[in-house]
Amino acid sequence: MLAIIDSADRAALDRVLDRQPSRDPAVRRRVEAIVSAVRRGGDQALRAYARRFDGLTGAIEIPRAELEEAARTVPAGVRRAIAAAARNITRVARAQLPRTTKVRVAPGLTVTERVVPLDRVGCYVPAGRYPLPSSLLMTAIPARVAGVPEVFVACPRPDAVVLAAALAAGVTRMFRVGGAQAIAAFAYGTETIPAVDRIVGPGNRYVAAAKDLVSADCAIDFHAGPSEVVVLANSAPPAWVAADLLAQAEHDPDARALMVTTSRAYAVRVAREVAAALPDDGPAATALFERGAIVVCRTRAEAVALVNRIAPEHVFCPEPALAPGITRAGTVFVGAATVPAAGDYATGSNHVLPTSGAARFRGGLSAADFVRIVAVQEMTAKALAALAPTVTTLARAEGLECHARSVEVRLVPKP
Repeated sequence: MLAIIDSADRAALDRVLDRQPSRDPAVRRRVEAIVSAVRRGGDQALRAYARRFDGLTGAIEIPRAELEEAARTVPAGVRRAIAAAARNITRVARAQLPRTTKVRVAPGLTVTERVVPLDRVGCYVPAGRYPLPSSLLMTAIPARVAGVPEVFVACPRPDAVVLAAALAAGVTRMFRVGGAQAIAAFAYGTETIPAVDRIVGPGNRYVAAAKDLVSADCAIDFHAGPSEVVVLANSAPPAWVAADLLAQAEHDPDARALMVTTSRAYAVRVAREVAAALPDDGPAATALFERGAIVVCRTRAEAVALVNRIAPEHVFCPEPALAPGITRAGTVFVGAATVPAAGDYATGSNHVLPTSGAARFRGGLSAADFVRIVAVQEMTAKALAALAPTVTTLARAEGLECHARSVEVRLVPKP
C-alpha cells in the first residue's frame, strides 16, 4: 500500500523529499568516452555508435520522402490528433515570444532590445518502450514559432507516428541516431549533422549525462531528473487521484508520485484506490512503492507550503481555491477535470518542464528559449555629454581610468 506519513515526522518527510541525483560514475565515464570520440571522429564515430546502440543499418539522415511515405501509413485518427495537438502548442508558443522593444532613456539616448531567433536547434526524441511523438511536437514547434530557420531532430528508432509528427512540426532535418552520441553530434557537429545553438528534449540517464557534459559548449534546456507529480487534494474523487498518480509513475521506475492532503481518512481512501489499480509489476509499481507517498499536513497553509518546498514538475490541484498559493511548480493543473495527462499531449502548454526542484528558478520550455535578446544602444553627442559625469564618476570609483578617458576624449571640441 502507498505509504502515508505525517508532516510532523521530519525524518520520514526528509526521506520522501530527498531528490539528490544518483550520479553513476560508470555512466559518466562511458558518456565522456562517447562524446569525446564523436567530437574527434565525426560521422565515423557517430555511425559506429549508432550501429552498436541504435541498430542503425542505413543512412544517418532520414530523407523527406521517407517521412512523407511513413506519415501516409499512420491511421487518420492519429494524424488528426497530431494536427490538433500541434495547433494548440502553436497557439500557446506564439503568446510566449518576447517582443522587440525600444526605450527612449533620455533625449538622444535609446536602447533597443531586439529579439533574434537562434540559427539552429537540436531536438532529442527518445525511442524507448513507446514512441514519443508528443516530445517531438513540444520541442520542435516552439522553435519553429520562434523563427529558428533550422530545426533538427535526433531519434534512434523513430516509428511512423514520430515521422508524421516531424512533418506536422515543420522539422528541417531528421537523423536516426540517439543516446550520448546524438547529443555529441548536436553539440560539436559532424560531417552530416551541423552543430546547433541549443539542445532540447528528454532522454535516459546517458542522454542527461551527455547534455550535462556538453552544456559548457552548447546551451541545453534542463539538467533533467526523473518525472514527478504532486497532487494537492482533499476532496477530489479518490479514483481520479489514484489514476493520476499511476499515470505519472508509469513514466519511469525513478518517477516520483506524491500526494499532499490535510485529511488522513482521505489519504487512506486514495491509497486503497492506488492499491486496487496498481499493476503487479512494471515501472508504476516500482515508482510508487519506492518513491511514492501521501503526506498528511495539519493545515491547508502547511500543505501549500510543502508543495512550494518541493517545487515539483507537475502539480494537480483539483480545488481551485488552493491554486493561487502554488508559486513554485513547472505547471499547475487547476480543477478536478484538468487531468495532467492532457497537458502531456494537447492543451498546448509545454510538457518539457523543470524537475528535481528546478521550478524554484525557471518554468517550462517555451518559444522564448529559442531566441536571443540583442541590446542595441544609440546616443547623440549631446546625450553623451549629459551622461558623461555619471559614467566617468562610476568608472573612477571602480579604478578604471581608461574607461573614463574613453568618454572624455569624445567631449574635447574637434580642432
